[in-house]
Amino acid sequence: MSDLLERLRGRGWRMTAQRRVVAEVLDGDHVHLTADEVHTRAVAKLPEISRATVYNTLGELVSLGEVLEVATDKRAKRYDPNAHRPHHHLVCARCGAIRDVHPSGNPLADLPDSERFGFTVSDVEVTYRGLCPDCAAAA
Repeated sequence: MSDLLERLRGRGWRMTAQRRVVAEVLDGDHVHLTADEVHTRAVAKLPEISRATVYNTLGELVSLGEVLEVATDKRAKRYDPNAHRPHHHLVCARCGAIRDVHPSGNPLADLPDSERFGFTVSDVEVTYRGLCPDCAAAA
């Protein structure tokens, strides 16, 4: 059973066939699919699943904090099941590929008190941008 499915079962989330398929599609490392990509993959596993069901299920997973909604630039939102391990994202500026990265250190500690302007900072989101190996080779 996938990590996401395990977490959802632990929460007592009602596991319908449709919800299960969406969770299965999102399972894995470096998964950052758009809602349409989730729907396409879900239909391959369960042909009768509707686009509305996929969108609603993704919304529920985000509300539960089990999936992160990732927005990079003006591209479509992507869904990241790696919601329980702090990480940052590495994004290809050309094709939009996204990878989870776990740099050492604490980016919150790197922000000096003089740059916090009185804020109590609770979270940090870092996005590294560049070209993936495929796009760099094509350049």
